[in-house]
Amino acid sequence: MKKSRDKDDFLRKPQYVGGDQAMKDFVSKNMKYPEEARAAGIEGRVIVGYDVNDNGKVFNTHIIKGIGYGCDEEALRLVGLFNFSKVKNRKVRLKVSKRTSINFKLSRMKINYSVTPGEENQASKTKTDPDSKESGYSYTIDIK
Repeated sequence: MKKSRDKDDFLRKPQYVGGDQAMKDFVSKNMKYPEEARAAGIEGRVIVGYDVNDNGKVFNTHIIKGIGYGCDEEALRLVGLFNFSKVKNRKVRLKVSKRTSINFKLSRMKINYSVTPGEENQASKTKTDPDSKESGYSYTIDIK
Protein backbone atom coordinates (compact mmCIF):
# COMPACT_ATOMS: atom_id res chain seq x y z
CA MET A 1 0.00 0.00 0.00
CA LYS A 2 1.44 3.38 -1.04
CA LYS A 3 1.51 6.40 1.17
CA SER A 4 -0.58 9.25 -0.14
CA ARG A 5 1.48 12.39 -0.57
CA ASP A 6 0.20 15.87 -0.13
CA LYS A 7 0.55 18.38 -2.89
CA ASP A 8 2.67 20.47 -0.48
CA ASP A 9 5.40 17.82 -0.48
CA PHE A 10 6.23 18.70 -4.07
CA LEU A 11 6.25 22.46 -3.66
CA ARG A 12 9.51 24.24 -3.01
CA LYS A 13 9.34 27.16 -0.62
CA PRO A 14 11.37 30.37 -0.74
CA GLN A 15 14.40 30.31 1.57
CA TYR A 16 16.39 33.26 2.87
CA VAL A 17 19.46 33.72 0.68
CA GLY A 18 22.40 32.44 2.73
CA GLY A 19 20.34 30.64 5.37
CA ASP A 20 19.36 31.49 8.94
CA GLN A 21 22.83 32.64 10.00
CA ALA A 22 22.94 35.10 7.10
CA MET A 23 19.55 36.45 8.23
CA LYS A 24 20.85 36.99 11.78
CA ASP A 25 23.98 38.69 10.44
CA PHE A 26 21.85 40.94 8.22
CA VAL A 27 19.66 41.99 11.15
CA SER A 28 22.60 42.73 13.44
CA LYS A 29 24.41 44.69 10.72
CA ASN A 30 21.44 46.79 9.58
CA MET A 31 19.56 47.37 12.84
CA LYS A 32 19.33 50.97 13.96
CA TYR A 33 18.37 50.96 17.63
CA PRO A 34 15.57 53.53 18.06
CA GLU A 35 16.75 56.55 20.05
CA GLU A 36 13.48 56.64 22.02
CA ALA A 37 13.98 53.02 23.13
CA ARG A 38 17.66 53.64 23.95
CA ALA A 39 16.77 56.64 26.11
CA ALA A 40 14.09 54.67 27.96
CA GLY A 41 16.30 51.57 28.34
CA ILE A 42 13.83 49.36 26.46
CA GLU A 43 14.92 45.84 25.53
CA GLY A 44 12.90 42.89 24.30
CA ARG A 45 11.74 40.78 21.38
CA VAL A 46 9.49 41.87 18.54
CA ILE A 47 7.75 39.09 16.62
CA VAL A 48 6.94 39.98 13.02
CA GLY A 49 4.64 38.03 10.71
CA TYR A 50 4.99 38.35 6.95
CA ASP A 51 4.29 36.66 3.64
CA VAL A 52 6.78 35.74 0.92
CA ASN A 53 5.67 35.19 -2.67
CA ASP A 54 7.26 32.86 -5.25
CA ASN A 55 9.51 35.72 -6.45
CA GLY A 56 11.05 36.07 -2.99
CA LYS A 57 9.39 39.40 -2.22
CA VAL A 58 8.25 40.14 1.33
CA PHE A 59 4.82 41.72 1.76
CA ASN A 60 1.99 42.02 4.28
CA THR A 61 4.33 42.61 7.25
CA HIS A 62 2.61 42.94 10.59
CA ILE A 63 3.50 42.91 14.28
CA ILE A 64 2.44 39.83 16.21
CA LYS A 65 4.06 40.90 19.50
CA GLY A 66 5.64 44.32 19.94
CA ILE A 67 7.42 46.32 22.61
CA GLY A 68 6.85 49.87 21.32
CA TYR A 69 9.22 52.86 21.58
CA GLY A 70 10.03 52.66 17.87
CA CYS A 71 11.26 49.05 18.02
CA ASP A 72 8.17 47.73 16.20
CA GLU A 73 8.69 50.09 13.28
CA GLU A 74 12.40 49.19 13.06
CA ALA A 75 11.55 45.46 13.05
CA LEU A 76 9.05 46.01 10.20
CA ARG A 77 11.67 47.97 8.26
CA LEU A 78 14.25 45.20 8.67
CA VAL A 79 11.88 42.41 7.64
CA GLY A 80 10.83 44.42 4.58
CA LEU A 81 14.48 44.37 3.45
CA PHE A 82 14.79 40.57 3.60
CA ASN A 83 15.85 38.83 0.39
CA PHE A 84 14.39 35.37 -0.29
CA SER A 85 15.18 33.05 -3.19
CA LYS A 86 12.83 32.70 -6.18
CA VAL A 87 11.17 29.32 -6.66
CA LYS A 88 9.52 27.64 -9.64
CA ASN A 89 6.80 25.12 -8.93
CA ARG A 90 5.42 23.90 -12.29
CA LYS A 91 3.16 26.90 -12.88
CA VAL A 92 1.89 26.90 -9.29
CA ARG A 93 2.06 30.34 -7.64
CA LEU A 94 3.01 30.07 -4.01
CA LYS A 95 2.66 32.37 -1.02
CA VAL A 96 4.33 31.36 2.24
CA SER A 97 3.53 32.87 5.63
CA LYS A 98 6.45 33.22 8.01
CA ARG A 99 7.30 34.78 11.33
CA THR A 100 10.58 36.07 12.67
CA SER A 101 11.62 37.45 16.02
CA ILE A 102 13.90 40.48 16.17
CA ASN A 103 15.75 40.92 19.47
CA PHE A 104 16.51 44.39 20.78
CA LYS A 105 19.25 44.41 23.39
CA LEU A 106 21.23 47.40 24.56
CA SER A 107 24.97 46.96 24.66
CA ARG A 108 26.39 47.25 28.11
CA MET A 109 29.64 49.14 28.43
CA LYS A 110 31.74 48.37 31.44
CA ILE A 111 34.20 51.05 32.41
CA ASN A 112 37.06 50.22 34.75
CA TYR A 113 39.44 52.88 35.87
CA SER A 114 42.39 53.12 38.20
CA VAL A 115 44.29 56.06 39.61
CA THR A 116 47.99 55.75 40.34
CA PRO A 117 50.20 58.47 41.77
CA GLY A 118 52.79 59.67 39.29
CA GLU A 119 56.25 61.20 39.46
CA GLU A 120 56.83 64.73 40.63
CA ASN A 121 55.93 67.18 37.97
CA GLN A 122 59.22 69.00 37.29
CA ALA A 123 57.71 71.29 34.68
CA SER A 124 55.34 72.90 37.16
CA LYS A 125 58.07 73.90 39.63
CA THR A 126 58.89 77.55 39.49
CA LYS A 127 62.16 79.23 40.24
CA THR A 128 60.60 81.09 43.12
CA ASP A 129 59.34 77.94 44.86
CA PRO A 130 61.83 75.10 44.26
CA ASP A 131 60.56 73.06 47.23
CA SER A 132 57.08 72.68 45.75
CA LYS A 133 56.24 68.98 45.54
CA GLU A 134 53.32 68.72 43.19
CA SER A 135 52.63 65.20 42.09
CA GLY A 136 50.67 64.09 39.08
CA TYR A 137 48.22 61.27 38.67
CA SER A 138 47.87 58.78 35.88
CA TYR A 139 44.42 57.58 34.86
CA THR A 140 43.74 54.35 33.01
CA ILE A 141 40.29 53.75 31.58
CA ASP A 142 39.32 50.41 30.03
CA ILE A 143 36.04 50.27 28.13
CA LYS A 144 34.70 46.76 27.55
